[in-house]
Amino acid sequence: MSKSSKATSLEILACDAGWRNYHFVKLTTEDGIVGWSEFDEGFGSPGVGAAIHRLSARVIGQNIFQHERIFAELFAATRPAAGGVVAQALGAIENALLDAKAKSLGVPCYELLGGKIRDRIRVYWSHCATWRINHPSWYKPPIESLDGVKAMGREVREKKFTALKTNIFSYDDGKPTGWRPGFGSPFAPEINVDRKILRDLHMHLEAMRDGAGPDVDILLDCNFNAKTEGYLKILRAIADLDMFWVEIDSFNPEALGYIRRQSPHPISSCETLLSLREFLPYFHEQAMDVAIIDTPWNGVWQSMKIASAAEAFEVNVAPHNFYGHLCSMMNAHFCAAVPNLRIMEIDIDRLSWDRELFTHEPEIQDGHLIVPDRPGWGTEPNEDALRAHPPKTSGGLLNYGRRS
Repeated sequence: MSKSSKATSLEILACDAGWRNYHFVKLTTEDGIVGWSEFDEGFGSPGVGAAIHRLSARVIGQNIFQHERIFAELFAATRPAAGGVVAQALGAIENALLDAKAKSLGVPCYELLGGKIRDRIRVYWSHCATWRINHPSWYKPPIESLDGVKAMGREVREKKFTALKTNIFSYDDGKPTGWRPGFGSPFAPEINVDRKILRDLHMHLEAMRDGAGPDVDILLDCNFNAKTEGYLKILRAIADLDMFWVEIDSFNPEALGYIRRQSPHPISSCETLLSLREFLPYFHEQAMDVAIIDTPWNGVWQSMKIASAAEAFEVNVAPHNFYGHLCSMMNAHFCAAVPNLRIMEIDIDRLSWDRELFTHEPEIQDGHLIVPDRPGWGTEPNEDALRAHPPKTSGGLLNYGRRS
């Protein structure tokens, strides 16, 4: 027996999310089923919503159960400009189709992915100290010294999380400032790493370890904030520290492989890659220990294919997850079903109105996310709450480093 339910509308919604906006796809079927997905325009991707809107005409009228066919058709229609914002639009549409299909069948999305392997997913507290330093207006209490960093590490331990991830900071007169030249803050396109940054980073990680204690794993995210020489300097400067991984973004798989072979710490990477085609050169180069997959960007169904390829190269995966609660639930279903999982990223510091925006928040116990068994992704946006927090016209990385 085959199932059929046609898509009748596809809408874009957004709301204020503090220093950025949250963005959603709402797909409605002829049966009244609503499939949701969350996507992002703030992480270097302006225009995803416009691409989704332009592609929506080729989705309406199609059978939502045939999401692979719809994806293939949309890819064919956009093949000359595959990747980038277009690929992210396809991923957002795919994720809404998966939610609608699972709800039509009355099952959680992980059942579409082969069923769940695990009921609990180990998570790490991402942007630990980072949000409270970089965005003190939105995340409390603000951190203004090393004592605040230590207190943050202590909070992680006391709340029974087993891992945390932080970023690079510069300290001037004892006060931390986010160091993000790769994102234009400060504007330094050469992105060299000087001695002061190395000293300050080591000091920051030591403070985090002092607060968290010996049993909490510490991860460092370097983003795109150096070139090969700079990343090697960072790795040498923190060689004496116990690191779960060092996350490095590089558009050159050979350069990243060169870094990994000299690193005293495991290397994770690839959160900005789109499609298996982009991941393969990194797998062939053995460029990373853990492949990070952005499932909102790629689509969860396509992300399972990337994870299967990673398994063939003896590489585990982790999701890129620093958006709203719907993205966390989407990633939770991916993590529940994928065999070669390392750990899941999640932001614990949240906006004061985040809980209003979604029907369900992720349930976390002792540093583990409990996989929900509700149909679809297990949560969806509250449209009244979205309207109560209208989106801003600016935000995200496009405003990093700008003077007001």
